[in-house]
Amino acid sequence: MSGSQEENINERAPLLGNAQSSCNTSSEPTSKVSTKAAWLHRPRRQTIALILSKMLASLIIVGVLLTSIALHEGKKSNGLTPPMVNLTYTIYEGIRLSNGVNAFLGMRYATPPLGDLRWRAPVKPRRTNTVERADQFGPICLRAGVSAPSPGQSEDCLFVNVWAPANVTEKSKLPVWVFIGGGGYNALTNANWNGSEVVQKSGHNIVMLDFNYRVGMWGFLASQRVKDDGDLNVGLLDQRMLLTWVKKHISAFGGDPDHVVIHGASAGAGSVVMHLLAYGGRNDNLFVGAMSESLFFPAQPYVKELEYQFDRLAQQVGCSTVNSEEQLNCLRSRNVTSLQAANHAQHFPGRDGPLLPIFYWTPCVDGDFLQDLPYRLIRRGRLLNVPILFGTNTDEGSVFAYDSLTPSDFTNFFTTNYPHLTPSDMRHILSLYPQLPPLPNRNPWYPTTSLAYGEATFICPSNNFLDAFVSTSPSPSSSSPSPSNQTQRRKAFAYRFNVRDFTLQAAGVGVPHLFDAAAIFGPDNISGFGAGEESSYKTYNAPIVHMFMAYWISFVRTLDPNILREGGSPEWVTWGWGSSSVDENGDADGSEGGGMVDRGRRGKAKRLLVELGDTRMEEVGEEESDRCRFWEALGDRLEQLRRVS
Repeated sequence: MSGSQEENINERAPLLGNAQSSCNTSSEPTSKVSTKAAWLHRPRRQTIALILSKMLASLIIVGVLLTSIALHEGKKSNGLTPPMVNLTYTIYEGIRLSNGVNAFLGMRYATPPLGDLRWRAPVKPRRTNTVERADQFGPICLRAGVSAPSPGQSEDCLFVNVWAPANVTEKSKLPVWVFIGGGGYNALTNANWNGSEVVQKSGHNIVMLDFNYRVGMWGFLASQRVKDDGDLNVGLLDQRMLLTWVKKHISAFGGDPDHVVIHGASAGAGSVVMHLLAYGGRNDNLFVGAMSESLFFPAQPYVKELEYQFDRLAQQVGCSTVNSEEQLNCLRSRNVTSLQAANHAQHFPGRDGPLLPIFYWTPCVDGDFLQDLPYRLIRRGRLLNVPILFGTNTDEGSVFAYDSLTPSDFTNFFTTNYPHLTPSDMRHILSLYPQLPPLPNRNPWYPTTSLAYGEATFICPSNNFLDAFVSTSPSPSSSSPSPSNQTQRRKAFAYRFNVRDFTLQAAGVGVPHLFDAAAIFGPDNISGFGAGEESSYKTYNAPIVHMFMAYWISFVRTLDPNILREGGSPEWVTWGWGSSSVDENGDADGSEGGGMVDRGRRGKAKRLLVELGDTRMEEVGEEESDRCRFWEALGDRLEQLRRVS
């Protein structure tokens, strides 16, 4: 990488949002991004240059996850009448694609969250009397770390995209696949992916959609002042509104409102867990299955622990001098440019140092949507009992980990991102994660930092959730899709994605975060690792795409990855009964509480190991299980789980 290239990249804050054409950041609703559907330019060729640079992974992820994508299957089918859909509040005119799929892009599912609607739950979209074009994506939501205006991003961003077979009617009742993008709750890194290929590969037997939701300060500003005159976790409430929109309107696209499967990547996968736990496991009949890809589980503090973020924001935009009760109104009156200038990562209290946390804004325990810390809700059985499919990549931490030179660098990185960790905690963590063999182009302690952060933040939360999910009986006080599900054994499928790419191996990042995404959607339909013309998924790794995509389509259609799997693919066995020793109150010996944990059944956890030419079931190793039990027991300091004091 040239010096000028590296300097340009370093000018960008972590988690850069999609770069699309234009953006209006005024307080008026925006028009859609002027990019036609055949539409978008190819991913910029930054991936290899970035991963070879020795920067923080939050800078690596800038170029490889957030480039705009070309929808090569999105060519208009010339001479055919554009498809129309009546959503009762607006009629939309979409695009008829050449692969037998109709695309409806940039449709509003909520009123623009501007002015007084900032930091409030989303509102239903306004009715219009005109036919609106749905042939281009809307801007995505403003992310942390960029200025406003910023290309392709806007405060007015609550848009949904739908891909549906061209020959459907309202009576078709096709299964629905809802994709929730990630970005650490600070950005939308997976926005505007192309769902047309999975619709085509399903035999035109599913409806696919993705959408935007508020992130960063706009989606997760927390304070009692917000709770008193607004809503907390509005980014999650946007997602809930979208699921309600699907329930009401998806039949217009040929979808079955009673057969919706949600799928999230990274923070989107964390969001999937949030919807399983929402309102204490209340069943609103919004989905019947859930899929999690690289579950991201950051600290999720209580509201009182986040007052400092509100105070900092108020001070930075000149609202700290008004009465406390009026500060939120003051923030709502400020222009988007000044507010966005304060939407960036800062040190957590008491953790000043050379590093900034990778993910500054996160969901909080609000007492309503998220009624308690997630693991406590899980172990009380306060979650929906629907079939789930969860998985991670082997090297989840590699694009996030600091390129540590020494054990001190390792410690500083962890305490920067998990500020409640104590010196004693760090000594224990270092004893579990000794120095590993070196990797190409990396400092000596990078491999250890990568493994430890990947397990703490992605792999172990996924394993521990699966463990708790299958070994927890449904709570009598929580709702389930049907009365019989109260006593049904929970069904969970898990995988570890271990498909090797020669270039990524040479760069020392292994099988990185979301490398599996291109195998799920196809390499031409996403941005990030594995995408683009030179993708290994188009050459030596191509067989993985056919096999892995078929498993996911099968789960969406049947709630089981086996039924419609590709011929010759191995049977995917369920996860099995867990081995956790931490009860629902976080007590490692299980002596307190008495919750809903079924401790009478134990067995080896099994997951599908996805490898080129050797995909098979594997048992989770004892060493990994031991480390995951450690992270679960330490959950109070990570604010994933907290003991009752």
